[in-house]
Amino acid sequence: MKGSDGPERWIRPEIRELAAYHVAESGSYAKLDAMENPYPWPGSLPPALVREWQERLAALELNRYPDPAAPELIRGLRRYMAVPDDAAVLLGNGSDELIQLLLMAVAGEGRSVLAPAPGFSMYAMISRFVGLPCHQVPLRWSDFSLDLDATLDAIERQQPAVVLLAYPNNPTGNLFRERDVERVLEAAPGLVVIDEAYYPFARASFMDRLGRHPDLLILRTLSKLGLAGLRLGMLAGSGDWLGEIDKIRLPYNINALTQATAAFALEHAATLDEQAGRIRRDRDELYRQLARRDALGVWPSAANFLLLRCPPGRAGEIHRALFRSGVLVKNLHGSHPLLDDCLRVTVGTPGENGRFLEVLDHALGGS
Repeated sequence: MKGSDGPERWIRPEIRELAAYHVAESGSYAKLDAMENPYPWPGSLPPALVREWQERLAALELNRYPDPAAPELIRGLRRYMAVPDDAAVLLGNGSDELIQLLLMAVAGEGRSVLAPAPGFSMYAMISRFVGLPCHQVPLRWSDFSLDLDATLDAIERQQPAVVLLAYPNNPTGNLFRERDVERVLEAAPGLVVIDEAYYPFARASFMDRLGRHPDLLILRTLSKLGLAGLRLGMLAGSGDWLGEIDKIRLPYNINALTQATAAFALEHAATLDEQAGRIRRDRDELYRQLARRDALGVWPSAANFLLLRCPPGRAGEIHRALFRSGVLVKNLHGSHPLLDDCLRVTVGTPGENGRFLEVLDHALGGS
């Protein structure tokens, strides 16, 4: 019988070097580590609407494949997200799948991706999955703004097939200057993808500029709005681009339950919008509270999270203290030199935010 060389022979070396994406078990913890909306859906709906949603789900024929075109859902997304009439729309199983699809579509010898750093970790990870080098241009130390000269120089030298920009940026929370983004759009030789996952909290968008820039694509998601469990992302842009990317989308990637639930949620989006407004107000209050603590550095945010810098060498200790007290936040120390001593905290409910501050003060020694 022939022996097997196993994964050491057959799995690509760059994949074997990776670690699988880890998600911490939350249990009864205050879950402030994943930029989720802390308010339950559909639990926040009136009982009559919950029953209407359940009746809609009960009417589905789950023995049949879902409609691959998802026309009702796409109409709702176009209306809610103000997608221009002449732009095409492509749906994905979360934004991550759409990023993977578009990078798979452009992958090839001599191709590359360019993105600011620190940025969304999945940009570099998915680039590696599909065999594309990802050139990361450091942000400015002081305020995490784009280093425009360095970015334009990298675009000129690398000629990337795709430039990925999170707007606002994750994990720093800031919006890049509009003019800087426009300069990138003018200079890029290929696609520019603006990831607007946190639009509900930033209320700033390049969606209305799709017609002016044929190589611009806008990425959105319902996850941060409050429907993370549905795993639904949307890519909007030129039909020429999306038609090619659609060729490698697996059939039926948006299941029937997601289609029906997302379409229903968009019909009653006032609840989600009200929650986003509440989170924006609580974010600003949490920022004010953290800014009063002399031992910490904290940056303003246009997203639903805040980045804070702990006293030198103490991020791990403080992260562990929060965990032991039932509060989950993200420890970013070691992920990028600009994030040394940094933690990222998602804006939770007022009670969760208060619990976080109380435990943080205890961990800081009452500072």
